[in-house]
This record gives sequence, structure tokens and C-alpha cells, in this order.
Amino acid sequence: MRVLVNGALGQMGMETVKAILNEKDLELVATVDVADGSVGGMKVEQDLVTAIKTAKPDVMVDFTKPAAVMDNLRKALALGIHCVVGTTGFSQQDLHEVDKLARENNTSVLIAPNFALGAVVMMKLAVEAAKYFSNVEIIEKHHDKKLDAPSGTAIMTAKKIAEVRKKVQQGHPEEKETMAGCRGADYEGMKIHSLRLPGYVASQEVIFGGQGETLRISTEPISRECYMPGVIMACRKIKNYQGLVYGLENIL
Repeated sequence: MRVLVNGALGQMGMETVKAILNEKDLELVATVDVADGSVGGMKVEQDLVTAIKTAKPDVMVDFTKPAAVMDNLRKALALGIHCVVGTTGFSQQDLHEVDKLARENNTSVLIAPNFALGAVVMMKLAVEAAKYFSNVEIIEKHHDKKLDAPSGTAIMTAKKIAEVRKKVQQGHPEEKETMAGCRGADYEGMKIHSLRLPGYVASQEVIFGGQGETLRISTEPISRECYMPGVIMACRKIKNYQGLVYGLENIL
């Protein structure tokens, strides 16, 4: 597989470049970023369309920004390139558009809010626990350079829990916020809290409350290397799909 990395000078982009260079069956053919520079011994291009037409990649890995990712996908999909996306911040309308574009151009897109295998298992365990504990809150903790909140992983976790959770009114029915937003965002009665601090990578904790007990399920990445097995697997498998695939668990 010939791979182009978009957002190659960002922290995730540089980690992705390093990981691809270590795989014998993947070939890094282009790197793209809005900034000028080089990575992995390769000059970084600044125009995505030119890089695609010149390098002819099979797949584009995108770790850019929420404001840029849709334009990147429109360009890549129009040229028939498979896409593996770790950028978050997609609306439901965005996802419908991506699926439509991929199918029209006979290609595929994997959008994964989280490429860490631990995060995938965390969500599966949270869904199982939600069958027995209907009171739940989610705390997601990211570095202070992350632009969107809550994280895509937290939103995905809440959606999956909502599919199996018995709907209840959490907290006291007369509860009032004396400071706006202190109780977090609300999704189907669940609260989601976002922390943004230097030192975090991308942690998440799902806390269930029951009579006389709590159950905590958490994932705690210690470096960005934890995402690379998922990214590499996605590069290898994405050509076997059609349209949009949302979530790494769907290709495991």
C-alpha cells in the first residue's frame, strides 16, 4: 500500500510517518502539511491535490484539524483515494456527505475517533456495564491543544451506551447549576465532562453508579505510540470496504 500522510508535521502525523516507515508492506510516498518542513527524510508538500496526483497513493492518512478535514476528504475522495482519518469534530451531516462521496467515487473512508485498542475495549466494556448500571457519567481528558470538546471517543461511547441503557433521570430532579456548565454536557441524560490540561494524551473514564457502589472503566494512554497498531491495520484493511466505516472496532 502506498501511503500519503496529511498533517505530517503534527504530533500524530510524525508518529504515523515513523510507524509507516517501519512496515515492509507499506510505502510512504508523500507527506503533506500547511507548514513547511521535512519529516521521515521526505520534503513536506503543502498542496494536497498536487501531492496526490504526483505520488499516486492508495490511501491517505489524515491527522489535521476539524476545520480542514472535510475539504481534505472532498479532494482525496474525488481522486479515488482510500482515507484513514483520526481527525475528529465531524457532524452527522459531515458523515453522510463523506459516505456519499466515497460511494460515488468507488472508494472508502475509515473515521476512527480513537485508534487505541484499549479505547475500543473500554467502549465495549462500558456498553456491557450499561446493561446493569443506568447511572453513568463520562470524563474525558486531553492535552490543551485539542480543539474540539467533547472528544469523538466520548461522544461515541455515550451513543453506544444509549443504545442499551435504560433511560433514567440522573441526579436530583431539582438540581441547579450555580455556575453554568459545571455539570457537563448532556447526552440522553448522561453527563460528559471534558478536561484540557498539559500532560494528558487522551484519557477517558466511564463511571457507573449503583446502590452502594461505583464501577470505573478507564483507558490511560501514556504515549501516542498506542495509536499506531490501529492506524497501520486501517491502512492495510481499508481497501476491502466501500463507503464510510465509522469506528476502529468495525474493522477489527
